[in-house]
Amino acid sequence: MARELGSLNRREFCKAAAALAALGSAAQGGQPDKTGSGLKVAAFRSDATPPLGMPIYPSYRPLEKIEHPLLAKGVVLDDGRQRCVLCAVDWCILSNSTRDDLRRKAAEAADTDVSRVTIHVVHQHSAPAVDADAQRVLETIENPPPYLDLRFVAAVGDRLAAAVREAAGRLQDADRVGTGQAQVDRVASSRRIVTADGKLHGRNSAGGRNPALAALPEGLIDPLLKTVTLARGDKPLVRLHYYATHPQSFYGDPRVSFDFVGLAREQLEQDEGVPQVYFTGCGGDVAAGKYNDGTPRARDELRGRLLAGMKAAAAATRFEPAGSVQWRTLPLALPVKTSRGFSLPELRAKMADAKELPHLRILAARRIAFHQRIERPLELSALHCGRVRLLHLPGEPMVAFQLYAQQFRPDDFVAVAGYGDGCTNYICTEQAFQEGGYEPSASTVGPQSEALLKDAIRRLLGADVA
Repeated sequence: MARELGSLNRREFCKAAAALAALGSAAQGGQPDKTGSGLKVAAFRSDATPPLGMPIYPSYRPLEKIEHPLLAKGVVLDDGRQRCVLCAVDWCILSNSTRDDLRRKAAEAADTDVSRVTIHVVHQHSAPAVDADAQRVLETIENPPPYLDLRFVAAVGDRLAAAVREAAGRLQDADRVGTGQAQVDRVASSRRIVTADGKLHGRNSAGGRNPALAALPEGLIDPLLKTVTLARGDKPLVRLHYYATHPQSFYGDPRVSFDFVGLAREQLEQDEGVPQVYFTGCGGDVAAGKYNDGTPRARDELRGRLLAGMKAAAAATRFEPAGSVQWRTLPLALPVKTSRGFSLPELRAKMADAKELPHLRILAARRIAFHQRIERPLELSALHCGRVRLLHLPGEPMVAFQLYAQQFRPDDFVAVAGYGDGCTNYICTEQAFQEGGYEPSASTVGPQSEALLKDAIRRLLGADVA
């Protein structure tokens, strides 16, 4: 590698990134080919970096340092009958009408229906938590804590739309779809370990600082990183990677970074000269905690091991002819949790209490915003192409949902992107609610959610329609 990624300034990085996004793409007409002549694809990327001074999650201190520019990366797919847009943004959370607005802008730019656009966050914690509905809730009280610059959100949407529009204008034939997977060594570990005495041990992203937590078993994870490659002949045009873990090695100071997952993603893109898009799977109860003590050395080791997994999955890719795309959508209403601390009167009181910590007041506003959208269901989707099934889920689902989806279609290549609409926070299993611990306590939806989400997964992954 000619230069280390960390040495690039923001302007140099974005300039190089824009050039890489266009690699392998020839000028094509932007309108869908109604003759059904085959699959076409183009990758895109745009800047999603917040301005210095904006309050940044999770402390909401003013942003002081941009370690890496945050990116929105994705792909436009067109099979001659329909266009679809898949996008992953280097943000922590994207919720409610803000996500809807970004999807709408991308859909208009791609000349497709908004139902065929899915946008997810990668979920780094050195990145914004974006919910314009929560900002508007905060504006109803006196002296609200600083949270979100709506002009920044609008500008990100405009840049995303421009990138999607440009990509839709240079769609290139993709005659093969490849699938590969590889085990990732010493990155993911469970955040919830129940020992023989029945005690639940919580292990966060930097749990390796505690030798006792680091010594606990790895726990329930999905060890496989899955990669889908869209190619023309022997030439990869874009790779989509899916892996389930919380993607942070550190957080809390006033900087933004795409952290070890972004470092691995951009390193592979630079090495291969092929656009790389990374989706975080069902990582609600999975993190790097067993293998991470929060030091720069640990972050570099996580980057290297994740990169090795991505390279191995790419090397293991096996190709099949590209077929037509089926895109499925499904509305899903999950029950709002109204237990102690989650009722609207309690949330409003906490939000208005100037003595409360700013991040807790903002969290209360986010939960109020979820209450206010209760009549509007979440929208889930899945893309089918041959034996490939790409499943798009909301919130922070536990890894059990990803494993369930794969077990439901054992003969297919099922890759799952979590972290769609973040309004739910964690989506937990009933067992997790019985065990207790952090994740169910922070979820905004109830234990009935497991059965509802599994039913939605079955319906989205069911038999193809001829």
